[in-house]
Amino acid sequence: MPGNRPRWMLHIQAQFWRVLMGIGMLLHRLARPLPPGPSFHKYIDATVSPLKGKFRLQFYVPKDYHSRKKLKGKLYPCVINFHGGGFTLGTAHDDCRWAGVVVDKVDAVVVSVDYRLAPEFPFPTAVEDGADAVLYLATHAAELHIDPSRLALSGFSSGANMSFTVPLCLQGELLDRTGSGTKINDTPPTSYANSNSLHAPSSTLSPYSNPSPNGSRVPLTRQKSRGLDRIALLRQTGTSSLSLVSSYKEGTAVSILTQGFAAKIRGIVSFYPSLDYTRTREQRRATCVRADQNLPAVFTELFDDSYLQPPSLDLAHPWLSPGVAPTEMLTALPDDVVLFCCEWDMLLEEGEAFRDRLKGELGKRVAYHCVPGVPHGWDKAPNPLRESPGARQQYEVACGELRRMFGMCEDDD
Repeated sequence: MPGNRPRWMLHIQAQFWRVLMGIGMLLHRLARPLPPGPSFHKYIDATVSPLKGKFRLQFYVPKDYHSRKKLKGKLYPCVINFHGGGFTLGTAHDDCRWAGVVVDKVDAVVVSVDYRLAPEFPFPTAVEDGADAVLYLATHAAELHIDPSRLALSGFSSGANMSFTVPLCLQGELLDRTGSGTKINDTPPTSYANSNSLHAPSSTLSPYSNPSPNGSRVPLTRQKSRGLDRIALLRQTGTSSLSLVSSYKEGTAVSILTQGFAAKIRGIVSFYPSLDYTRTREQRRATCVRADQNLPAVFTELFDDSYLQPPSLDLAHPWLSPGVAPTEMLTALPDDVVLFCCEWDMLLEEGEAFRDRLKGELGKRVAYHCVPGVPHGWDKAPNPLRESPGARQQYEVACGELRRMFGMCEDDD
């Protein structure tokens, strides 16, 4: 998938398309009813990624949030959202219509994550920033008036990929193995920083790691990922906050423990996710029933060239391709998954395959919806005259599932 374009050229192209996408999303937000703007934002430090810096969290809150906060009353469930754009384009503003519906129908706080983008920050920075967002909300839940035991993840397109890969990142499964791939069962999470037995996992970790053609321009070799070498080293030296995280399945939810704070991820709401990068773009395009509705190659090539670095990257890496992640890792995801796919989308087939795997192999509760007669990203149409037809209705369906995950009765305020 990745080509040979130099990084400076990718940067210029990304900046160009970011400006155009920003105009399109501005038009999208002009349609009535107008979506809400964020109530406030916070910049947080990147502690999981070795590429240090800051990124922004945007908060959308219910109308009574500030008055309740002053009274130290109600704690709100929280939906952590990741925007789309191929890990290269987009901002946390893009899903404001989704945020507005969730705030209104679920009475929840929505936190939209402005994770750092490629090519400036390639794989796995976006996933690491997503993990940082979860950890920040877990450790600051009280001051933010969020109920840490009622979190859910949502996302669109590449952000929908993150709705699965962020909890996989928080598991740390790949880093709890010896160099031969054997699981280390007796190493407590807090001792990772001092462990000398941790090595980068071998490519035999995934049962789906057989070599396959990975692009039409520059073939990739399936090697042990240099990214994993880097992450394992960080765990050994203690320079990543991931060394202080413990994640485990608790009932139908996933519990996250860090620095004495606990949180629970109750479920995942994923809109048209990319799930399997071991499939080439040509293979994906061939599955779409409407070839004229596919994402243009100018975008998909920019996305892949920017994010899938280095060229030796293992495309079956679970933080990239959750659709082919090891079974034991997927088992430890929340049991409640809501999956929306689009009929005219090159990602439909892998979405259906993942649905079948989650339901059939893992026994999870998957509420699956294929939106008929629409392409990828149909709900983000740059039409200032009206909302994307059907988008609000699908959002409301998802909100009903969120209320169920959060244990809300129909007559709850």
